[in-house]
Amino acid sequence: MGVRRLLVLILIISLALFAVIYAVMMWLNGREQRNRQGLLRDPLLPKDEFMLRKRWQQFLQTGYVVGCSVPLLSAYIRRVRKRMSGVHAYEEFHLRHEVMKVTLSILGTLGVSVAVLFLLNPSWSFLLLVLLTAVVINSLLIDMVVNRLEKRLLIQMLDLFSNIRHRYHQHGMVDEALQEAAESADDEAGLHTRKIAEALISKNPSEELEKYYEAAPNRFLKAFAGISYMIMEFGDKVKEQGSIYLQGLSGLTKEIHLEILRRSKLDHLLKGLNVIALVPLFFTKPIERWARSSFPAMDEFYMSKLGYAAKMIIYIVIILSFILLQKLQQNDETTYRAGRNSRPWEKVISRIPVFRLLAAWTAPHPGSAVYSKVIRLMKETGTELTYEWFYIRRVVYSLIAFVITLTMTLYLHQTSRNHIMYDPVAQDSFFGQTTEVQQQEGKRLSSSDREVMKRVNMSPEATYGEIATALQQTDIKGLGKDQLVESATRILSKLHAYHNEYFKWWELMLCFFCGVLGYHGPFWLLLFQRKLRYMDMRHEVFQFQTVISMLREMDRISVEEILEWMDRFAVIFKIPIQKCLTHYDHGAEMALQELKEEVRFTEFQRIVDKLLLSVEKIPIDQAFDDLEGEMSFYFEQRKQEYERIIDTKAGLGKLIGFAPMYSMIFIYLVIPLIAMSFMQMNTYYEQIQKI
Repeated sequence: MGVRRLLVLILIISLALFAVIYAVMMWLNGREQRNRQGLLRDPLLPKDEFMLRKRWQQFLQTGYVVGCSVPLLSAYIRRVRKRMSGVHAYEEFHLRHEVMKVTLSILGTLGVSVAVLFLLNPSWSFLLLVLLTAVVINSLLIDMVVNRLEKRLLIQMLDLFSNIRHRYHQHGMVDEALQEAAESADDEAGLHTRKIAEALISKNPSEELEKYYEAAPNRFLKAFAGISYMIMEFGDKVKEQGSIYLQGLSGLTKEIHLEILRRSKLDHLLKGLNVIALVPLFFTKPIERWARSSFPAMDEFYMSKLGYAAKMIIYIVIILSFILLQKLQQNDETTYRAGRNSRPWEKVISRIPVFRLLAAWTAPHPGSAVYSKVIRLMKETGTELTYEWFYIRRVVYSLIAFVITLTMTLYLHQTSRNHIMYDPVAQDSFFGQTTEVQQQEGKRLSSSDREVMKRVNMSPEATYGEIATALQQTDIKGLGKDQLVESATRILSKLHAYHNEYFKWWELMLCFFCGVLGYHGPFWLLLFQRKLRYMDMRHEVFQFQTVISMLREMDRISVEEILEWMDRFAVIFKIPIQKCLTHYDHGAEMALQELKEEVRFTEFQRIVDKLLLSVEKIPIDQAFDDLEGEMSFYFEQRKQEYERIIDTKAGLGKLIGFAPMYSMIFIYLVIPLIAMSFMQMNTYYEQIQKI
């Protein structure tokens, strides 16, 4: 009881502190847009409110500095900062303020949730599972915060582009329009606009823009920066439809409207499903307590291997459902980054000879059909892994799945043996709650059975007579004939059940089956990533078309220069385009043909075909004369595809969101209750036959 009271006290204090912090954050959140840094005092702002806000900001800044000196906390803060640095770029004070605010919110929420769940189910195994779940939810909460900031930035960009259009009409100069629009723009959009303007008027605009492309939070800002630089370098040109620069801004505005509508509709359709998916995590223990108090026969299920397996299945379904829901709601621009310099763990493990041999043994040999299939899949998904590292990953995942399944199987066997030895003997009662007398009697019988089992040395070959003799020696009061028969039969069944808890051959097959699933998991994940990547490819191709639609109107533009501009905007196709540029001087047609063969994406191949025509046969503007019609068609096609994808995601989201609740009700309550009722009916039927 002492530990329980201490935990309750800690929970109350944590809830109170979290409530105070959250209230202060919500109170100040609406005002910090006007005075973000809190250094300049608004004359209309009350003195007390100004001082409170200033102290809160000082607290966050101090907390950031102190947190960065704490080993584990510093790594977490750096991770949050890395995710948020794209939106809150180039302003250190505000970035630290937002990073620390998000850190306190997420850690406070997870800490209170873990404490509440542990009080509802004070089990160390459950606590470990909750902590693992908190680790998963933590990264997903960060994604939610970043997605909200990205959506706010997109909305700000609409007003920004409208203001830039107005300023450009006034001055006819890109840099002047950007600088004036940045002054009246909102916080995040103004920061990025100022950074783009500084890059455009710098001594080396191309190099500065390359740095900006690496930090830009979305493709729209990258395209906007590139279009602005292009107009400053080549000059604007007025066609029948109007200015090239203003047409580019109009295209980006349409794209942003489409993206905002997609995100808003998806958020609306999937709203609340995350909470529904997590609700069963809070109710597994209350349902178990109610079932065990109302139906004593359910003790046998909840304390058995099937009960533990059912509980683990529910927890796994909850975690997987939450992760899948977050994947459905994810709005990452492009998770892949070409040529990123990373040091994957597969590279470290590849130095161990055993893993290298296992990977070489399982990997298909070069020249085989399977080898070509895997190599093509890795190229299409743009993974940074080499062929050897990929198979090392598959081997490691297979071993992890095998070891986890084997460990859980052995643990369940040992748990079942402990239950057989120490659980109170169940009474012949299905409905109602067992009385205190029945509970004490069950514990007494369990202790007596355990002593008899030890007297016969836990032998699986113990006979009925040996058990009966041991019973008569241990029981002081003496047993009647019926009680002796009942007790001996029960102990004999316990011995058989105890020795039946051994590792069976089909369980070994189950471990191997899980290992096979773990081995194929990375390959299936690449297949899934390839499907998701096609949408990113369409985004990038449309961006190429926007750039080419402006470049083709420029005088003295060449195919090589178009490829260089495509390389600046490329993410998915960056490495193939760079290879093409490297080989371009040795033969333009051959380099473009290799680029077409390497990237098997129809829309991109059409662009390469037109570039091939433009090398020697026809001018660039004639090769791309139908580009505007194609862009309009692709835009309408993507609108329909977005609607179809959103409807599909909404249906999947509802199915996944309610899956944990259905699993908890049926796997953990309804099906066991029906099974136990049939077993109890069989017991009653046998007793009636003996009358």
